[in-house]
Amino acid sequence: MDSVTVLRLAHDQAVQYPSVVIEHPFGPEYAVFKVRGRMFMMQYELRGVPSMNLKIDPFDGEVLRDAYAEITPGYHMNKRHWITVCGADGIDGADGIDSDGGDRGVGTGDGADGGVGTDPGTTSARAALDEDLLHDLVLESYCLVVAKMPRRDRPVDPASFGGREA
Repeated sequence: MDSVTVLRLAHDQAVQYPSVVIEHPFGPEYAVFKVRGRMFMMQYELRGVPSMNLKIDPFDGEVLRDAYAEITPGYHMNKRHWITVCGADGIDGADGIDSDGGDRGVGTGDGADGGVGTDPGTTSARAALDEDLLHDLVLESYCLVVAKMPRRDRPVDPASFGGREA
């Protein structure tokens, strides 16, 4: 999926959630998606590549960053609690540098360096971001933020919203 499609799908999904408002506090090029005043997603362009930040459980974020080249630590965010997601066109897999300028931990693909391969021909190739995963990431980000709100302020039950199980 290309980056424009990733952002469009995430936008279309997020605006359907209860109490979601889109603001532009950092300028028109940054769309900040909030639920009851708390950010759960931000869309922007980073070095010419449409990208977005999403809140994530720290353990899940670590696993996702290792498994998907399109997912990197959150740009200008707490790297443990946020991820940056772009489409396949935003990956600079040849040099292993992520969109934040940091080392993504990507190996050469031959297994000799213990890194994760990026060559689709190797058995250790990284997975590709798909619509189902993107849907889950946006839903999870929204629900993580809602779960931190006082119960009386929650627009939904984060444990069951969107078909999630408790």
